[in-house]
Amino acid sequence: MLKCATDKIIQSLIDNKIVSINLKKPFRYASGILSPIYTDFRLTISIPELRDMIADGLAELIRKNYPEATVIGGVATAGIPHASWVAQRLNLPLIYVRAKPKDHGAGKQIEGRIGKDDKVVLIDDLISTGGSVLGAVKAVRNEGVNVIGVASVFTYGMPDADKNFADAHTTLHPLLSYAELISQGHKENKFSDEEYSRLSTWHKAPWDWTKQEEQANAAK
Repeated sequence: MLKCATDKIIQSLIDNKIVSINLKKPFRYASGILSPIYTDFRLTISIPELRDMIADGLAELIRKNYPEATVIGGVATAGIPHASWVAQRLNLPLIYVRAKPKDHGAGKQIEGRIGKDDKVVLIDDLISTGGSVLGAVKAVRNEGVNVIGVASVFTYGMPDADKNFADAHTTLHPLLSYAELISQGHKENKFSDEEYSRLSTWHKAPWDWTKQEEQANAAK
């Protein structure tokens, strides 16, 4: 995707408060991690211009990295709308994958039609450790169908995700990354050099970053 297009997406994410960065008051995640970034990518579906840019970018990413794809899959729930728009652009069949099989009816975990010869690309909105999307990868592979990779709107770029995708023998191609986001902010003078340095260390070792922040706050 053209750099100017990704820059526009990042700017829209910030302008629409889908992505917020705050070093003075880091956000506490459910896991206990302190983070300088908060994201709510579900909001993207309510902004037509932004969701179109994202769909165009993901479609181009898949054409480039997964040209052999025959089916696009959405990971429930946040990946489904993005997968739908991408499948429409690529004129490919669509499926979606639940977090677990239904407890009634036919007990399906995968909705839509796939065959043993298909090559599936799964789409999710946000990658942290990769657990949810890799669970979907496993579900499709358990049906004897080839998942050739994953595409996402955004990734934090955490080492845990790199390891989990490698262990699952699955490639990940994100449209945008945390590193790109903070780099753009730094170039636009939204962060000082010192702030950029602090932001750059978070995603590489979030628990260490949390410990350092808690120690610094305790010392005040």
